[in-house]
Amino acid sequence: MASDASDLTHTNSVKPVDIQIPKNNEPVSQGPMSPMSWQQEANRPQMRSRKNTGLEDYWEGPRDMNKHSKWPFFLRMHGSVLPKMLLPLTVVSVWSTLITCLCRYVYALKVSSLLLTVLGFVVGMAISFRTSSAYERYTEGRKYWSQLVLVGQNMARTIWIHAKERDGQLGKEDLLRKITALNMIVAFARALEHKLRFEPGIDYEFFRDRVEYLDTFAKAAEADIPKPSRQRLAKKMGTKLGVPFAESNPRKRIKQSKKPLGNLPLEILNYLSAYVESICVEETIKSGLYQNQIINGVVALNEVLVGVERVLQTPLPVAYSIAISQITWVYVMMLPFQLWDDLRWVTIPGCIFAAYIILGIAAIGREIENPFGMDVNDLPLDAYCEELEMDIDIIMSQPAPTPDDFMYKSSNMVLWPLSHSGFTDWMHRPKQDIRDALITKTKSDMRARRSMNPERAEIAEKQAAAVSQDA
Repeated sequence: MASDASDLTHTNSVKPVDIQIPKNNEPVSQGPMSPMSWQQEANRPQMRSRKNTGLEDYWEGPRDMNKHSKWPFFLRMHGSVLPKMLLPLTVVSVWSTLITCLCRYVYALKVSSLLLTVLGFVVGMAISFRTSSAYERYTEGRKYWSQLVLVGQNMARTIWIHAKERDGQLGKEDLLRKITALNMIVAFARALEHKLRFEPGIDYEFFRDRVEYLDTFAKAAEADIPKPSRQRLAKKMGTKLGVPFAESNPRKRIKQSKKPLGNLPLEILNYLSAYVESICVEETIKSGLYQNQIINGVVALNEVLVGVERVLQTPLPVAYSIAISQITWVYVMMLPFQLWDDLRWVTIPGCIFAAYIILGIAAIGREIENPFGMDVNDLPLDAYCEELEMDIDIIMSQPAPTPDDFMYKSSNMVLWPLSHSGFTDWMHRPKQDIRDALITKTKSDMRARRSMNPERAEIAEKQAAAVSQDA
């Protein structure tokens, strides 16, 4: 194993088929800069992940999309708003119990059910508006991150394939500059993630080493940015239970910074644009089409930056939020007066169940209104950044391929499934044979499709027979 790895170290590149995982904890003798050093546990980067921590895992977010739960949805806790509903439901249960006891032992405080119908229609409209507007923001945020991944992959592929590497020492410099540019695409995604979560500076896992070499406002202000304060247990539990008085201002650290923080994603785009300018001037990319494609990629990343900031900075107007909350709570508090005459003691569980439905849907709307936060149902931005990083690493894993590297292989069965002959076999046959084979392949495909749909084939035969009789 060690000799194989030593041979790979002196080759021009390591192909995917050459990568082997050592068995039985077999040590790897190469240094940290060798192509096989990724197999060493100490040198292997650890992606951010959240392990199961029992009950505490239900409070943590965003939800890990790679995990699969076999529990039915109505029994799942992780992702449910039930923890944030405990206090409101407690208030409703106490209130409904009090009103029920007053109606039973003191005086019947009943109200006509007509009020329940009128208020129910208004509450339904209000909650529907709240939920639809919040989900629209959620889906819009996801679309922007999908656009970021698309543009990042396209820019990385264009730079890696079409930016040529010159001969000699300049070629090594071109290679390292291309790697740096592709790393800046990942750094842009990470910087945007921290900006949307109101995390100033650069001192974060998987981020500092990516941008510390860049001269930015965030780097200059790092020493003056207050560190996150450790939350007390009562405040932490209050936040998890959705107590408004326990929630801190998410922009607190940004406001307390003594130096300007700048706009780190935008500054990274400036450096990326400078690299694009250099490859255009040096003509390592000579085609104007590819030059324009990369420049448009930078513009598209800037569009993503502006778009997600618009989603973040344009919440539902506070007047709507206040009115919807007030209407909802008035409706819930009026339920015991309207249900007592018909349900008696069942009024208490009836009010609790109705409050869970109404207040729960409203709580979901509040949670997904900001899709970039750290709630369980928010977008998993860490996973999106890791996905983009792995995709770009795959693009950089091998030199830019040429058609001669893969098209002329005998395993390239160009006319499969009609023929199992490879590319080189068809090269020795006349051109007309290839075209005849393409016609035969098309006819056989059409015949196979008809056999899979007998009714359609029967109709086609009847139509053909009718045409022949008319003729």
